[in-house]
Amino acid sequence: MSFGETSITLVGNLTDDPELKFTEGGAALAKFTIAVTPRTFDRTSNAWKDGTTAFYRCAAWRQLAEHIADSLKKGSRVVANGRMRQHDWTNEQGEKRSMLAVEIDDIGASVRFTTVIINAKRTGQNGPAGDDPWATGNGSAAGAADADPPF
Repeated sequence: MSFGETSITLVGNLTDDPELKFTEGGAALAKFTIAVTPRTFDRTSNAWKDGTTAFYRCAAWRQLAEHIADSLKKGSRVVANGRMRQHDWTNEQGEKRSMLAVEIDDIGASVRFTTVIINAKRTGQNGPAGDDPWATGNGSAAGAADADPPF
C-alpha cells in the first residue's frame, strides 16, 4: 500500500456471484458488491436492530480474482481488506461522474455464523506449493515429517 491510501475492512455479504472477466492482456478481474449492514442492540426493546445497508463495489485482480470467482458466491459472508479508489469519468451526456470502489487486497469467508471447508492448496510462481516451507509430501527437507520447523 502506498502512503496516503485509504485502507478499509468490510464485513458483509456478497449481493451476487462475482463476475470474472479477463483484460486484453490476459489479467483476471473479479467484480462484486459487498453489502454491509450494521446491527445495534436496542435496550428499550431488548432486540437487535439493523441499520442502513451500505453497498460497496469491489474489484480484485489476477490470481486473487480467480480464487474469488471459484470460491465465493451470492450470499457468502466475507471479511475483505482493500483500498478505496475514486473513479472519475464523463458520461455520454457530457456530465462528470465519479464513484468510490474498493480494490480488494485480501478476502476470506467469515466463520462467525457458519463453518467452511478450506481447500488449502497454495499456488505460486513455482507451481503448487512453490517454495512454501510448510508444504508437505513433496520429499524435500522442509516437507519431511522429521524435519524441524523453519523458524
